[in-house]
Amino acid sequence: MNCLKRIKVDLGRRSYEILIGPALLTGSGEILRGIGLKGKILVVTNPKVGALYLSSLRESLVAAGFEVESVTIPDGEEYKSLLQVERVYEAAVRMRLERSSTILALGGGVIGDLAGFAAATYLRGINFVQAPTTLLAQVDSSVGGKVAVNHRDGKNLIGAFYQPRVVIADLETLHTLEERDFISGMAEIIKAGLIKDPHLCSVLAKKVRAIKDQDRETLGQVIATACSIKAKVVEADELEGGIREILNYGHTIGHALEAETGYEVYRHGEAVAIGMHGAARLAVLMGICRPQLLEFTLDLLERYQLPTRISGLSMERLIERMSWDKKISGGELRLVLPVATGRVETVVAPPFELLRRVLVSLGAKGGEA
Repeated sequence: MNCLKRIKVDLGRRSYEILIGPALLTGSGEILRGIGLKGKILVVTNPKVGALYLSSLRESLVAAGFEVESVTIPDGEEYKSLLQVERVYEAAVRMRLERSSTILALGGGVIGDLAGFAAATYLRGINFVQAPTTLLAQVDSSVGGKVAVNHRDGKNLIGAFYQPRVVIADLETLHTLEERDFISGMAEIIKAGLIKDPHLCSVLAKKVRAIKDQDRETLGQVIATACSIKAKVVEADELEGGIREILNYGHTIGHALEAETGYEVYRHGEAVAIGMHGAARLAVLMGICRPQLLEFTLDLLERYQLPTRISGLSMERLIERMSWDKKISGGELRLVLPVATGRVETVVAPPFELLRRVLVSLGAKGGEA
Protein backbone atom coordinates (compact mmCIF):
# COMPACT_ATOMS: atom_id res chain seq x y z
CA MET A 1 0.00 0.00 0.00
CA ASN A 2 1.57 3.30 -1.18
CA CYS A 3 0.39 5.67 1.56
CA LEU A 4 2.22 9.01 1.30
CA LYS A 5 0.47 10.69 4.21
CA ARG A 6 -1.54 9.59 7.25
CA ILE A 7 -3.51 12.22 9.11
CA LYS A 8 -5.35 11.38 12.30
CA VAL A 9 -8.61 13.09 13.15
CA ASP A 10 -8.57 12.80 16.94
CA LEU A 11 -12.13 12.55 18.21
CA GLY A 12 -11.77 10.01 20.99
CA ARG A 13 -13.92 6.96 20.24
CA ARG A 14 -14.78 8.41 16.83
CA SER A 15 -11.14 8.97 15.77
CA TYR A 16 -10.06 7.90 12.30
CA GLU A 17 -7.29 8.34 9.76
CA ILE A 18 -7.16 10.06 6.40
CA LEU A 19 -4.92 8.02 4.10
CA ILE A 20 -3.46 9.88 1.10
CA GLY A 21 -1.46 8.20 -1.64
CA PRO A 22 -1.50 6.46 -5.03
CA ALA A 23 -3.25 3.14 -5.75
CA LEU A 24 -4.98 2.96 -2.37
CA LEU A 25 -8.27 1.64 -3.75
CA THR A 26 -6.61 -1.61 -4.80
CA GLY A 27 -5.55 -2.07 -1.18
CA SER A 28 -8.89 -1.06 0.31
CA GLY A 29 -9.76 -4.57 1.50
CA GLU A 30 -6.56 -4.76 3.53
CA ILE A 31 -7.18 -1.24 4.90
CA LEU A 32 -10.72 -2.00 6.06
CA ARG A 33 -9.80 -5.34 7.54
CA GLY A 34 -6.94 -3.61 9.33
CA ILE A 35 -9.31 -1.25 11.17
CA GLY A 36 -11.52 -4.12 12.25
CA LEU A 37 -14.35 -4.02 9.72
CA LYS A 38 -15.88 -7.27 8.52
CA GLY A 39 -18.99 -8.73 6.92
CA LYS A 40 -21.11 -6.90 4.36
CA ILE A 41 -20.26 -3.73 2.44
CA LEU A 42 -22.68 -1.74 0.30
CA VAL A 43 -20.78 0.49 -2.12
CA VAL A 44 -22.58 3.67 -3.21
CA THR A 45 -21.23 5.23 -6.40
CA ASN A 46 -22.26 6.97 -9.63
CA PRO A 47 -22.10 5.68 -13.22
CA LYS A 48 -18.88 7.43 -14.23
CA VAL A 49 -16.88 6.59 -11.11
CA GLY A 50 -18.31 3.09 -10.92
CA ALA A 51 -17.20 2.35 -14.47
CA LEU A 52 -13.65 3.40 -13.60
CA TYR A 53 -13.07 2.02 -10.12
CA LEU A 54 -15.86 -0.23 -8.84
CA SER A 55 -14.45 -3.43 -10.31
CA SER A 56 -10.97 -3.06 -8.76
CA LEU A 57 -12.46 -1.91 -5.45
CA ARG A 58 -14.81 -4.89 -5.35
CA GLU A 59 -11.97 -7.28 -6.19
CA SER A 60 -9.90 -5.95 -3.29
CA LEU A 61 -12.80 -6.11 -0.83
CA VAL A 62 -13.85 -9.64 -1.85
CA ALA A 63 -10.24 -10.85 -1.61
CA ALA A 64 -10.21 -9.54 1.96
CA GLY A 65 -13.31 -11.59 2.81
CA PHE A 66 -16.08 -8.99 2.49
CA GLU A 67 -19.49 -9.61 0.91
CA VAL A 68 -19.99 -6.74 -1.53
CA GLU A 69 -22.97 -5.23 -3.35
CA SER A 70 -23.36 -1.81 -4.94
CA VAL A 71 -25.97 0.81 -5.74
CA THR A 72 -25.48 3.45 -8.43
CA ILE A 73 -26.85 6.97 -7.99
CA PRO A 74 -27.15 9.30 -11.03
CA ASP A 75 -24.38 11.87 -11.34
CA GLY A 76 -25.12 15.44 -10.29
CA GLU A 77 -25.89 17.69 -7.34
CA GLU A 78 -29.61 17.56 -8.13
CA TYR A 79 -29.57 13.86 -7.16
CA LYS A 80 -28.34 14.56 -3.63
CA SER A 81 -31.88 14.10 -2.40
CA LEU A 82 -34.05 12.09 -0.03
CA LEU A 83 -35.43 10.25 -3.06
CA GLN A 84 -31.98 8.84 -3.85
CA VAL A 85 -31.29 8.07 -0.18
CA GLU A 86 -34.39 5.87 -0.32
CA ARG A 87 -32.70 3.85 -3.07
CA VAL A 88 -29.71 3.27 -0.78
CA TYR A 89 -32.04 2.15 2.02
CA GLU A 90 -33.75 -0.28 -0.36
CA ALA A 91 -30.40 -1.77 -1.39
CA ALA A 92 -29.37 -2.03 2.27
CA VAL A 93 -32.59 -3.88 3.14
CA ARG A 94 -32.19 -6.27 0.19
CA MET A 95 -28.64 -6.99 1.31
CA ARG A 96 -29.79 -7.34 4.91
CA LEU A 97 -27.15 -5.01 6.25
CA GLU A 98 -26.63 -5.19 10.00
CA ARG A 99 -25.25 -2.75 12.57
CA SER A 100 -21.79 -4.25 11.97
CA SER A 101 -22.08 -3.77 8.18
CA THR A 102 -20.60 -0.89 6.20
CA ILE A 103 -21.70 1.65 3.62
CA LEU A 104 -18.77 2.79 1.48
CA ALA A 105 -18.95 6.00 -0.56
CA LEU A 106 -17.01 5.74 -3.83
CA GLY A 107 -17.21 9.10 -5.59
CA GLY A 108 -17.20 12.82 -5.07
CA GLY A 109 -18.93 15.04 -2.58
CA VAL A 110 -22.47 14.22 -3.68
CA ILE A 111 -21.93 10.49 -3.20
CA GLY A 112 -20.04 10.98 0.06
CA ASP A 113 -22.69 13.24 1.58
CA LEU A 114 -25.60 11.08 0.46
CA ALA A 115 -24.04 7.75 1.42
CA GLY A 116 -22.95 9.17 4.75
CA PHE A 117 -26.47 10.37 5.51
CA ALA A 118 -27.78 6.91 4.66
CA ALA A 119 -25.16 5.29 6.92
CA ALA A 120 -26.00 7.68 9.76
CA THR A 121 -29.72 6.89 9.63
CA TYR A 122 -30.00 3.24 8.54
CA LEU A 123 -30.49 1.11 11.70
CA ARG A 124 -29.67 4.34 13.59
CA GLY A 125 -26.14 4.20 12.29
CA ILE A 126 -23.81 1.65 10.68
CA ASN A 127 -20.14 1.81 9.69
CA PHE A 128 -19.27 4.38 7.06
CA VAL A 129 -16.16 4.61 4.85
CA GLN A 130 -15.20 7.47 2.55
CA ALA A 131 -13.30 6.73 -0.69
CA PRO A 132 -13.34 10.20 -2.30
CA THR A 133 -12.43 10.30 -5.99
CA THR A 134 -12.45 14.07 -6.59
CA LEU A 135 -10.05 16.68 -5.28
CA LEU A 136 -12.93 18.62 -3.72
CA ALA A 137 -14.10 15.57 -1.78
CA GLN A 138 -10.58 14.55 -0.74
CA VAL A 139 -9.80 17.90 0.88
CA ASP A 140 -13.23 18.88 2.14
CA SER A 141 -16.45 16.90 2.17
CA SER A 142 -14.92 13.51 3.09
CA VAL A 143 -13.31 14.95 6.23
CA GLY A 144 -15.18 16.05 9.32
CA GLY A 145 -18.35 14.01 9.36
CA LYS A 146 -20.89 16.43 7.91
CA VAL A 147 -23.32 14.37 5.82
CA ALA A 148 -26.49 15.68 4.22
CA VAL A 149 -28.87 15.95 1.30
CA ASN A 150 -30.31 19.06 -0.31
CA HIS A 151 -33.76 20.61 -0.08
CA ARG A 152 -35.24 22.70 -2.85
CA ASP A 153 -34.75 25.82 -0.69
CA GLY A 154 -31.13 25.23 0.18
CA LYS A 155 -28.07 23.04 0.14
CA ASN A 156 -27.44 20.46 2.88
CA LEU A 157 -30.49 21.51 4.90
CA ILE A 158 -31.23 17.87 5.87
CA GLY A 159 -28.24 16.21 7.48
CA ALA A 160 -26.26 14.96 10.44
CA PHE A 161 -22.78 14.82 11.95
CA TYR A 162 -21.49 11.28 11.37
CA GLN A 163 -17.80 10.43 11.23
CA PRO A 164 -16.36 7.83 8.83
CA ARG A 165 -14.22 4.94 10.05
CA VAL A 166 -11.50 5.86 7.55
CA VAL A 167 -10.96 8.15 4.55
CA ILE A 168 -9.13 6.55 1.60
CA ALA A 169 -7.90 9.35 -0.70
CA ASP A 170 -6.38 7.67 -3.75
CA LEU A 171 -4.39 10.24 -5.74
CA GLU A 172 -4.63 8.12 -8.89
CA THR A 173 -8.34 8.88 -9.16
CA LEU A 174 -7.55 12.57 -9.73
CA HIS A 175 -5.95 11.76 -13.10
CA THR A 176 -9.36 10.94 -14.57
CA LEU A 177 -11.01 14.18 -13.43
CA GLU A 178 -12.04 16.80 -15.94
CA GLU A 179 -9.86 19.89 -15.59
CA ARG A 180 -12.85 21.95 -14.43
CA ASP A 181 -13.52 19.53 -11.58
CA PHE A 182 -9.87 19.48 -10.53
CA ILE A 183 -9.74 23.28 -10.50
CA SER A 184 -12.99 23.41 -8.55
CA GLY A 185 -11.34 21.33 -5.84
CA MET A 186 -8.51 23.85 -5.61
CA ALA A 187 -10.98 26.40 -4.22
CA GLU A 188 -11.26 24.45 -0.96
CA ILE A 189 -7.47 24.17 -0.68
CA ILE A 190 -7.17 27.92 -1.23
CA LYS A 191 -9.88 28.41 1.40
CA ALA A 192 -7.88 26.34 3.90
CA GLY A 193 -4.87 28.57 3.40
CA LEU A 194 -6.83 31.81 3.62
CA ILE A 195 -8.48 30.85 6.90
CA LYS A 196 -5.55 29.22 8.69
CA ASP A 197 -2.21 28.95 6.90
CA PRO A 198 -0.33 31.80 5.15
CA HIS A 199 2.47 29.35 4.23
CA LEU A 200 0.01 27.18 2.30
CA CYS A 201 -1.14 30.31 0.45
CA SER A 202 2.49 31.01 -0.47
CA VAL A 203 3.00 27.45 -1.75
CA LEU A 204 -0.19 27.67 -3.81
CA ALA A 205 0.93 30.96 -5.36
CA LYS A 206 4.44 29.68 -6.19
CA LYS A 207 3.73 26.13 -7.37
CA VAL A 208 0.76 26.59 -9.69
CA ARG A 209 2.27 24.59 -12.55
CA ALA A 210 3.38 21.63 -10.40
CA ILE A 211 -0.04 21.45 -8.77
CA LYS A 212 -1.94 21.68 -12.06
CA ASP A 213 0.34 19.02 -13.53
CA GLN A 214 -0.47 16.85 -10.48
CA ASP A 215 3.12 16.39 -9.41
CA ARG A 216 2.62 13.62 -6.84
CA GLU A 217 4.75 15.05 -4.04
CA THR A 218 3.55 18.64 -4.42
CA LEU A 219 -0.12 17.79 -4.79
CA GLY A 220 0.01 15.18 -2.05
CA GLN A 221 1.55 17.74 0.31
CA VAL A 222 -1.03 20.49 -0.34
CA ILE A 223 -3.87 17.97 0.01
CA ALA A 224 -2.39 16.72 3.28
CA THR A 225 -1.96 20.28 4.56
CA ALA A 226 -5.55 21.19 3.72
CA CYS A 227 -6.81 18.00 5.38
CA SER A 228 -4.66 18.67 8.46
CA ILE A 229 -6.11 22.16 8.77
CA LYS A 230 -9.64 20.84 8.60
CA ALA A 231 -8.84 17.97 10.98
CA LYS A 232 -7.54 20.36 13.65
CA VAL A 233 -10.62 22.57 13.35
CA VAL A 234 -12.95 19.56 13.56
CA GLU A 235 -11.08 18.21 16.59
CA ALA A 236 -11.64 21.53 18.35
CA ASP A 237 -15.32 21.79 17.40
CA GLU A 238 -16.83 18.61 15.99
CA LEU A 239 -20.45 19.79 15.99
CA GLU A 240 -19.87 23.30 14.64
CA GLY A 241 -20.72 25.15 17.83
CA GLY A 242 -17.81 27.56 17.57
CA ILE A 243 -14.51 27.67 15.64
CA ARG A 244 -15.61 25.13 13.01
CA GLU A 245 -17.73 27.91 11.56
CA ILE A 246 -14.59 29.32 9.92
CA LEU A 247 -14.70 26.40 7.46
CA ASN A 248 -17.77 28.10 5.98
CA TYR A 249 -15.65 30.89 4.52
CA GLY A 250 -17.08 31.68 1.08
CA HIS A 251 -19.95 29.24 1.53
CA THR A 252 -22.82 31.56 2.45
CA ILE A 253 -22.75 33.33 -0.90
CA GLY A 254 -21.56 30.12 -2.60
CA HIS A 255 -24.47 28.01 -1.40
CA ALA A 256 -26.91 30.76 -2.43
CA LEU A 257 -25.43 30.73 -5.93
CA GLU A 258 -25.74 26.95 -6.19
CA ALA A 259 -29.33 26.87 -4.96
CA GLU A 260 -30.47 29.81 -7.09
CA THR A 261 -29.11 28.13 -10.24
CA GLY A 262 -30.57 24.72 -9.39
CA TYR A 263 -27.08 23.24 -8.85
CA GLU A 264 -26.64 23.16 -12.63
CA VAL A 265 -24.40 26.18 -13.38
CA TYR A 266 -21.61 26.26 -10.80
CA ARG A 267 -19.41 23.52 -9.43
CA HIS A 268 -19.26 23.78 -5.63
CA GLY A 269 -15.70 25.07 -5.64
CA GLU A 270 -16.53 27.66 -8.28
CA ALA A 271 -19.39 28.99 -6.15
CA VAL A 272 -17.14 29.05 -3.08
CA ALA A 273 -14.48 30.97 -5.03
CA ILE A 274 -17.02 33.65 -5.91
CA GLY A 275 -18.16 33.59 -2.29
CA MET A 276 -14.61 34.17 -1.02
CA HIS A 277 -14.24 37.10 -3.40
CA GLY A 278 -17.51 38.52 -2.11
CA ALA A 279 -16.55 37.99 1.53
CA ALA A 280 -13.20 39.73 1.03
CA ARG A 281 -14.86 42.64 -0.76
CA LEU A 282 -17.41 42.99 2.06
CA ALA A 283 -14.63 42.86 4.66
CA VAL A 284 -12.86 45.77 2.93
CA LEU A 285 -16.09 47.81 2.83
CA MET A 286 -16.62 47.13 6.55
CA GLY A 287 -13.03 48.09 7.38
CA ILE A 288 -12.23 44.61 8.69
CA CYS A 289 -9.29 43.97 6.35
CA ARG A 290 -6.99 45.95 4.08
CA PRO A 291 -7.58 46.16 0.30
CA GLN A 292 -4.34 44.25 -0.26
CA LEU A 293 -5.98 41.10 1.11
CA LEU A 294 -8.79 41.40 -1.43
CA GLU A 295 -6.19 41.82 -4.17
CA PHE A 296 -4.22 38.79 -2.93
CA THR A 297 -7.40 36.67 -2.77
CA LEU A 298 -8.39 37.62 -6.31
CA ASP A 299 -4.88 36.96 -7.62
CA LEU A 300 -4.76 33.50 -6.03
CA LEU A 301 -8.19 32.53 -7.37
CA GLU A 302 -7.33 33.78 -10.85
CA ARG A 303 -4.01 31.86 -10.90
CA TYR A 304 -6.14 28.71 -10.83
CA GLN A 305 -8.72 30.07 -13.31
CA LEU A 306 -11.47 30.01 -10.70
CA PRO A 307 -14.45 32.30 -11.36
CA THR A 308 -14.82 35.43 -9.26
CA ARG A 309 -17.99 37.00 -10.67
CA ILE A 310 -21.72 36.30 -10.90
CA SER A 311 -23.55 36.35 -14.22
CA GLY A 312 -27.11 37.64 -14.47
CA LEU A 313 -28.60 36.55 -11.13
CA SER A 314 -30.90 38.68 -9.03
CA MET A 315 -29.23 40.28 -6.03
CA GLU A 316 -32.48 40.16 -4.03
CA ARG A 317 -33.01 36.50 -4.82
CA LEU A 318 -29.49 35.71 -3.59
CA ILE A 319 -30.15 37.65 -0.39
CA GLU A 320 -33.32 35.61 0.06
CA ARG A 321 -31.38 32.38 -0.44
CA MET A 322 -28.89 33.45 2.22
CA SER A 323 -31.76 33.86 4.67
CA TRP A 324 -32.25 30.07 4.44
CA ASP A 325 -28.59 29.42 5.18
CA LYS A 326 -27.75 27.00 8.01
CA LYS A 327 -25.50 29.66 9.51
CA ILE A 328 -28.48 31.83 10.46
CA SER A 329 -28.59 32.19 14.25
CA GLY A 330 -31.32 33.98 16.18
CA GLY A 331 -32.72 35.19 12.88
CA GLU A 332 -29.45 36.95 12.03
CA LEU A 333 -27.07 36.11 9.21
CA ARG A 334 -23.54 35.10 10.21
CA LEU A 335 -20.77 35.62 7.67
CA VAL A 336 -17.16 34.48 7.91
CA LEU A 337 -14.98 37.38 6.75
CA PRO A 338 -11.19 37.67 6.32
CA VAL A 339 -9.09 39.77 8.68
CA ALA A 340 -5.61 38.90 7.37
CA THR A 341 -4.02 36.10 5.36
CA GLY A 342 -4.64 32.98 7.43
CA ARG A 343 -7.14 34.63 9.77
CA VAL A 344 -10.91 35.08 9.58
CA GLU A 345 -13.69 36.00 11.98
CA THR A 346 -17.46 35.60 12.10
CA VAL A 347 -19.53 38.74 11.72
CA VAL A 348 -23.13 38.67 12.94
CA ALA A 349 -25.73 40.67 11.02
CA PRO A 350 -23.45 42.38 8.48
CA PRO A 351 -25.06 45.51 6.97
CA PHE A 352 -27.39 44.31 4.24
CA GLU A 353 -26.85 47.47 2.23
CA LEU A 354 -23.15 46.67 2.01
CA LEU A 355 -23.92 43.04 1.17
CA ARG A 356 -26.21 44.20 -1.62
CA ARG A 357 -23.47 46.50 -2.92
CA VAL A 358 -21.02 43.60 -2.92
CA LEU A 359 -23.36 41.28 -4.83
CA VAL A 360 -24.02 43.93 -7.46
CA SER A 361 -20.27 44.60 -7.76
CA LEU A 362 -19.81 40.87 -8.39
CA GLY A 363 -22.26 41.04 -11.29
CA ALA A 364 -25.67 40.36 -9.72
CA LYS A 365 -28.61 42.37 -11.00
CA GLY A 366 -30.03 44.99 -8.64
CA GLY A 367 -33.69 44.36 -7.78
CA GLU A 368 -35.92 41.41 -8.59
CA ALA A 369 -35.26 39.26 -11.62
